[in-house]
Amino acid sequence: MIRRHRLRDHSINRLIPNMLTVFALCAGLTGIRFALLDRWEHAVIAILIAAVFDALDGRIARLLDSSSKFGAELDSLSDFVSFGVAPAMIMFLWSTHEVKGIGWALTLAFSACMALRLARFNTKLDNADLPAWTSRFFTGVPAPAGAGLVLMPLIAWLEFDFGFLRQPVFVGLFLVVVAGLLVSRLPTFSFKRVRVTQAWVLPTMIGVVAYASLLVSVPWATLFFTLLLYLCTLPFSYRTHRRLQTQRPIPEPVAAGIEADHE
Repeated sequence: MIRRHRLRDHSINRLIPNMLTVFALCAGLTGIRFALLDRWEHAVIAILIAAVFDALDGRIARLLDSSSKFGAELDSLSDFVSFGVAPAMIMFLWSTHEVKGIGWALTLAFSACMALRLARFNTKLDNADLPAWTSRFFTGVPAPAGAGLVLMPLIAWLEFDFGFLRQPVFVGLFLVVVAGLLVSRLPTFSFKRVRVTQAWVLPTMIGVVAYASLLVSVPWATLFFTLLLYLCTLPFSYRTHRRLQTQRPIPEPVAAGIEADHE
């Protein structure tokens, strides 16, 4: 006789993180829909909303103690669609479709690199032997940042309306560079680990209010310079990682395992 196993009930609180992940997925797909309708501003906003939901789901899962393997897998799939497929499709429909097969090849390459980047990130989650300081860095550009960087020509075009920003050669070069950053071994800062001391709480909140005001008043210029500032942090993240690695090196067996993950 086959016994039927009853599925365990879950409270709404435990499902909230997964709901946010689904919202992020829907926002990313909606970005493609807006691009098909030539509504470029809304397409970028949809990807931005997906990034906000993506930033919230993991933190809320930890706060509610509702992290699960199902949630992690759903989050990874949502990230691939929202930050790997949707931005590449938006840029294809906006610009690179003019070079036909080459433009589509660049779209596929970016999406494939995003998939490889997410797969590498998931394999490193299971490695508990890494030194504590490594949690301050990502290997390569993270998925939401990669989506934002690849949309930079479109964001700049919305603000400055320079014709060369829409040229397929320029946009294609951006796709290639950002795809390379996604799968590179360049250490990048994980800003979610930044701690704010008591003395800096009020200045930080004032800064957030000022940034939100700029985002509402001049959204495209604010987004463009935010992404430009992020690019400027890459050399500093590399130098900081090298310094910490010299002071507190990764043990040999763990380092060998990381090398194997990158092959």
